[in-house]
Parts: sequence; structure tokens; C-alpha cells
Amino acid sequence: MKKLMEQIIKFGFVGFLCFFIDYGIMVLLTECFGMDPLLSSGVSFTVSVVVNYILSITFVFETDRKKSRFGEFVIFVFLSVIGLGINELCMWVAIRMLGIHYMISKVGATGVVMVYNFISRKMFIEKKD
Repeated sequence: MKKLMEQIIKFGFVGFLCFFIDYGIMVLLTECFGMDPLLSSGVSFTVSVVVNYILSITFVFETDRKKSRFGEFVIFVFLSVIGLGINELCMWVAIRMLGIHYMISKVGATGVVMVYNFISRKMFIEKKD
């Protein structure tokens, strides 16, 4: 249980950092370059996934060193694409259907995706004992 709690805390720190990367790029692309919030959210999410992968395998999840890093990254990207779909769906519902500002919508979408990410990565990325 202690190991799981430590892992959740580390995951939270990585997620917090990647959230600011994601959020910052989204706002920059939307406010400074006039990009549609749904598109900028997708771009920023993608950048944060790469950073998240590197930090996750370095600090959060104990991965199997015998497995191919490329194969592991492909699984991580596949899981992240599903997360991107969840993110975009949450953003679309919040912005287009509920009329919530995109900056606030992103916070809620991130919370939903964070739970999905932890569970899916724990199941498919972490080394099985």
C-alpha cells in the first residue's frame, strides 16, 4: 500500500508538471495564434504526452527493462490516444454543449484523463512481478 501511495504521489507531480505544459501551450496557441481551442488542446495534449512518457518511465512506473522501449512507447502512445479522445470529448461537451470557457473546461478534462492515465498505465506499462 505504501508503494502504491508513493507511486500516486509521483504520478501526481508528473501530472501536475505536464498539466502546466499542456495548459500553457493550449493557451499560447489559442490566445497568441488564434487557434481554435479544440485544435490547440489536441496539440498541447500531444506535446505533454511525450514529456509524460519520459517522466513516467523514469520516476513513476517500474518498467520491465527486458522489454523493447519502442514497444513500450507504442503502447504508451496508444493509451494516450485514447486519453486524447477522452480529453477532446470532455472539452467538446464542456465548450460546445455546456458553454464553459475553454480554460475551465481543460481543468475538468484533465482530471478525467488523469484517472484514466494512471489506471491504464499501471495495467499496461508497469512491470508485472
